Amino acid sequence: MPISAINRRDFLKGATAALALTALGAHGMSLDPQAKPLRVGLIGAGWYGKSDLFRLMQVAPVEVVALCDVDENMLRGAADIVNQRQKQRKKPRLYSDYRKMLNDNKFDIVLIGTPDHWHALPMIAAVKAGAHVYVQKPISVDVLEGEAMLAAARKYNRVVQVGTQRRSTPHLIEAKKNIVDAGLLGKVAHVEMYCYYHMRSTANPPEQPVPAFLNYDMWTGPAPMRPYDGLPHRRWRNFMQYSNGIVGDMCIHMFDAARWMLGLGWPKSVSSTGGIYVQKEGSANTSDTQTALFEYDGLNCVWQHRTWGTPANPDYPWGLTIYGEKGTLHASPMQYDFIPVGDGEKIHRDAVFEKEKYPEDLAEKDIELHAAPATRLHMKDFLAAIEKGSRPVADIEEGHISTASCILANLSMVLGGRPLVYDPAKREIVGDPEANALLARPYRQPWVHPDVAKV
Repeated sequence: MPISAINRRDFLKGATAALALTALGAHGMSLDPQAKPLRVGLIGAGWYGKSDLFRLMQVAPVEVVALCDVDENMLRGAADIVNQRQKQRKKPRLYSDYRKMLNDNKFDIVLIGTPDHWHALPMIAAVKAGAHVYVQKPISVDVLEGEAMLAAARKYNRVVQVGTQRRSTPHLIEAKKNIVDAGLLGKVAHVEMYCYYHMRSTANPPEQPVPAFLNYDMWTGPAPMRPYDGLPHRRWRNFMQYSNGIVGDMCIHMFDAARWMLGLGWPKSVSSTGGIYVQKEGSANTSDTQTALFEYDGLNCVWQHRTWGTPANPDYPWGLTIYGEKGTLHASPMQYDFIPVGDGEKIHRDAVFEKEKYPEDLAEKDIELHAAPATRLHMKDFLAAIEKGSRPVADIEEGHISTASCILANLSMVLGGRPLVYDPAKREIVGDPEANALLARPYRQPWVHPDVAKV
């Protein structure tokens, strides 16, 4: 007799937990608890910077040597938490300038959790200083920044892991292995990716004085200087000056997951349309409605986001759907569902949580509990790559492809929706001088845009 839907869910829940543990064992470092701790630094001590650091501290013996942030209050708060969590009870050195931090200390690993416009320069500086790097996604705000970051990682032979942790999400690892790789989908010819979160601000706050504890000039760095209208932490995602919008924030995760699951490289062409169609009242300048098309031979990956209205599927407000001739796979950070064509058996899987193993997660402010196991596994994969001298699952090149493709979508939207064909060997958009002029954003002086030939 077939297993009932309820029993199958219980069975698969246990199977996923076992798979997660197996994956952790298979991809983790064989670290000796008595070994000398890895010397770690964090640049960007805000929400996700701290989250990444704490996940690393949970899976490896580390000494957090230094923290860097331009907000003195945030920096001191992060230092207090690190001091409590460090076994040595040693307080890290504090910096407001990443260049001085890298100059004063020798690091094995540097984590970069800054806003997007501050990823490229610190990452390149860190690998030049001899550190392996874990950098958040998207890796860059323009395509040529990403090219320079990739070139630097290869030139200095450093491992660089990108925070696209869907590649290390336990239930998605299972979906790739048991659904996609096992052939249950059959021929795949269409992928839909989407986000319907109401995550875009409609506020329009007035200009105000910059508080003494924030170095706003350094926070802005190479980006254009906006009038200060309140603390920019997490609000920066609403502005294209500092980010790649919702495509760069949310699409990159799902597009990267689709590429990983299906073994896809650079798309043949990228096009996009959209804009601010509904939420016109606020100061945010990211699109509230956008569709992007990433084309491959015999396969299209389509992205859509709306920051208004309702999701197409309430169970999947952010995720991807892979359509095959034999079935359909819905996947998100929270779950997956396989629906076969015909009378076959449906398969459901929920996200893995590790609350019992890591009870400290429950007391951590703003933690994404469902993402913590994925980030821990991502860190273990990063550490294993350092130990073996190999490429991690979210290597900088993979992060660059996913990031640059999303940037190309935004460029296409600005250029009226025309398809853009990027040649990574020549680092140019084929036959489109107007688009090529947008591959590198102008930097605010005195900051200098990284050059592939000079990293």
